Amino acid sequence: MSGGSGGVPNVATDAVLVQSQEMPEGSEIVKGYDFNEGIDHHKLLQTYKYSGFQATNFGLAVEEINKMIDKRKEPIPEEKMEHCNEGEPIIRNNCTIFLGYTSNMASCGVRETIRFLAQHNLVDCIVTTAGGIEEDLIKCLAPTYLGDFALPGKELREKGINRIGNLLVPNNNYVKFEDWLMPKLDQMLDEQEKDKIVWTPSKIIHRLGVEINNPESIYYWTAKNNIPVFSPALTDGSLGDMLFFHSFKRPGLVVDILGDLRYLNRLAMRSLNTGMIILGGGLIKHHICNANLMRNGADFSLFV
Repeated sequence: MSGGSGGVPNVATDAVLVQSQEMPEGSEIVKGYDFNEGIDHHKLLQTYKYSGFQATNFGLAVEEINKMIDKRKEPIPEEKMEHCNEGEPIIRNNCTIFLGYTSNMASCGVRETIRFLAQHNLVDCIVTTAGGIEEDLIKCLAPTYLGDFALPGKELREKGINRIGNLLVPNNNYVKFEDWLMPKLDQMLDEQEKDKIVWTPSKIIHRLGVEINNPESIYYWTAKNNIPVFSPALTDGSLGDMLFFHSFKRPGLVVDILGDLRYLNRLAMRSLNTGMIILGGGLIKHHICNANLMRNGADFSLFV
């Protein structure tokens, strides 16, 4: 414990003043956006990657999505054209982008972003929950309101108001949904009996997207642009309640979930490249990941 320079004990200086190794060549320097350059939102977002903490993860997420987009823009190789155009499902581009999200994404304002993606054909396949379907359709019939996370559920229930986090949905919205949906289910049952149509969840969602006929809807655009939407747990929500009620009023409607599983898995298997964008977890995450497992994994992936 002899004294070093200036009488400071060596044990202290050796511990505190450890000499650093040189940083590897190309190490990125932490630096944020300089607002003296004015307001440039594009440049601001580009600096996130170099800002540290969660901003860096945001920047890396943007990079991963840009890789998917760049690969998708590449033309399909000539020798792969026959493979892509023959058989089902047809592969429309060089990178199939799978988008998965939980119901809260449709309940909140992210719905409008997802609608934009579907409207402009920026994704190739969607997997969501029953709530992810019905919340979008219900918003075309009546609005959802802002509330508070702390509002007591018991009191809201007595007023006929449902709470989704800090969002409020009057129960009358679901009544309107039932009034709108029941005639559509009758039509589907008629077509099943007369035309032998086998209804899968994706076919039901496509039909509802056509029937809602409202450009504010995600599923209006997925139907218009023939983007398949899969919801293997279609009965887990208000849609399930309506299907349950309908089974008493007019029994017989059959929903084939295996048909959709074959389509989704084959879409992944036949794709030249795949990207996964997954917002949330559980069913939607596993369903997309499992489909891509059939091709030994995706080429690009983003989990939020």
